Amino acid sequence: MQLLDKNNSVLGTAILGVVDENWMKQFNNFRGELSFISSKDQNGTLVFKNENASGEPARDKTFSLPVILKKTETMKIKAYFNNSKMDPEVSCNKVFPVEREIPKTESTGSASLAELFKGPTEVEKNAGFFTSINEGVILKSLTIGMESGTARADFNGQLENAVGGSCRVSAIRAQITETLKQFPTVKNVIISINGRTEDILQP
Repeated sequence: MQLLDKNNSVLGTAILGVVDENWMKQFNNFRGELSFISSKDQNGTLVFKNENASGEPARDKTFSLPVILKKTETMKIKAYFNNSKMDPEVSCNKVFPVEREIPKTESTGSASLAELFKGPTEVEKNAGFFTSINEGVILKSLTIGMESGTARADFNGQLENAVGGSCRVSAIRAQITETLKQFPTVKNVIISINGRTEDILQP
């Protein structure tokens, strides 16, 4: 989906992913997160497009929804990626931060992971940043124990889909862990997939 401002300029894009594991059923729930910054109050349009693997124009479908955009207060967070220039030997679990400006939110952990899942921008790619995380990963829940400092992050199965090799697994864990540990309330991170912590992200 895309969010357009009143001049039809794109403010943000997002991919909607299936929430239910049984995606073959007739009706499914979809979820996606779209971040945007609007410099003023204005009208906008939310545009939904289907995934058309055939490439045939006749199979393209579009649904538009008018929305009202409010001027956005912003904040800065970090997302962590590997970097082939800063770490030429690619140490797998060695990741580096990039700074992103996002709409102000109290859900800073979820927002930082949303930025992580977008992957590096073209400018960041040119600077050597790259991600080991699959497209279509969805954060299903995130809880942070204030006393223990442990963040528990649960994801859909796409996080481990076709993931192989100890280096890539280490990189994925490092990207998620360091992105969450940028916040002083987070000391440890437990990653789960559909509530399962055992036997996940295996090489």
